Amino acid sequence: MAKARDLNIGVVGYGFMGRTHSNAFLQAPRFFDLAYRPVLKAICARNPGRAKSFAENWGYESVEVDWRELVARSDIDLIDIASPNDTHEEIAAAAARAGKMVLCEKPLGRTAQEAAEMVQAVESAGVPNMVWYNYRRVPAMTLLKQLLDENRFGRIFHYRSQFLQDWTISQDLPQGGEGLWRLDSSVAGSGVTGDLLAHNIDMALWLNGPMVEVSAMTETFIKERKHNLTGQVEPVTIDDASAFLCRFANGSTALFEATRYARGHKAHFTVEINGERASAAWDLHDLHRLDYFDHRDEGRLRGWKSIHITDSDHPYMKNWWVPGLQIGYEHTFIHQCADFLLALSENRAAAPTFRDGLATDYVTDAVLKSARTRQWEKIPVG
Repeated sequence: MAKARDLNIGVVGYGFMGRTHSNAFLQAPRFFDLAYRPVLKAICARNPGRAKSFAENWGYESVEVDWRELVARSDIDLIDIASPNDTHEEIAAAAARAGKMVLCEKPLGRTAQEAAEMVQAVESAGVPNMVWYNYRRVPAMTLLKQLLDENRFGRIFHYRSQFLQDWTISQDLPQGGEGLWRLDSSVAGSGVTGDLLAHNIDMALWLNGPMVEVSAMTETFIKERKHNLTGQVEPVTIDDASAFLCRFANGSTALFEATRYARGHKAHFTVEINGERASAAWDLHDLHRLDYFDHRDEGRLRGWKSIHITDSDHPYMKNWWVPGLQIGYEHTFIHQCADFLLALSENRAAAPTFRDGLATDYVTDAVLKSARTRQWEKIPVG
C-alpha cells in the first residue's frame, strides 16, 4: 500500500472525550490499512498548564488556548470538537468556513436549531464531517445492523432501549463548572435526554429507521443544587430521568428510558429488537456478546443463543487479536476514526454525519417538548 498521507488534527478539549479521541487518532493507523495518518498537531484548551501536560502525554506538537487561533492555522486539516455542548455550534461553523474537516462529540447541538446551523455550515462549505456516536462501532451492534439489513428479522414489531446510571443521586453533588457542566442546562442543553438518550436514539434511527412521533415524561428529582461557578444554591433545570414511547415509520413501537438515578447501574445501555422471525438483545456491560433468537431454527434446538463477537468474520475483529480475545470501549472510537479515514480516501461521507446528528436532535427536542405539553409530538422530517 502507498505511504499514508498526513492529516493534521487539531482537537478542542482535553477531558474524557479528548482522551478517547486522541487515542483513536493514534491507534487507527496502527491496526487498519488507511490512506491517511492522523498527526496530533495541536491541542486546544483554556488552561495552558494542563493543556501542555496533556500535549506531552499524548504527543501533540503544540498547544493553543483559543480555539479561534486553532481554526485559523493553515497547518490544521481537521478540527475535532471534544469540548462542552455550548461550544459545538460556534466552533464547527467557524471551522467549516475555514475549510476544515469537522468532527464533533455528541449531541451535535444543544437544540435542533443549533444542530441545523451546524449542518448548514458544513454542507455549504462542502467539508467532510462526522458525529462521534461511537456505539454504532461496537462489533456486536454492527453485526446486528448487518442482520437487519439482510432481512433476517422480517417485519419489526418492537424496539426497546435503556441507558441507566447512578452518579447524581447525592444531594451534595454541585452543578456546573468543569466536570459537572452536564448538570447545567445552559451548557449541556438538557440532562439525560441529550446526554444518554441521544445514544439510544441514534442507535435506533440507524438500526430501525426514522421515528414518527413520541410521547414523553421527564423528572428532576433534586430541585436545587449549589452551582460551582456562582457559589449559590440555584434551581436544577436539567432532566434527571427521561422516558418516552415512540412510533417508527416502519410501524414498530418502542420504549426508551434514561436516568442517572438507577442505583447500582454505571453505564447500563441496552438494546432489544423483536421481529417477525427473529429477536436480538445487547448490553454494554457485556458488549462483546449479542443474544440472538431465530424462530426458523429446528424446534428441538430453538432458543436464545449468545454469540461471542471475537471471530475474524465478525465486524472489525480481523484487525485485532486472535478469536476468543475481547476488545472494549476505546476500540469503538478507533473503529469510527478508521471508518472516517477510509471514507475520506474514497471521497464519500462517513456516518453518522452532521445531518444524522440533526435527526437525533430533532427527536430529543420532541421528547423534551412532549414532556412539557404532555402530548404526542411529531418528529420533523429533513
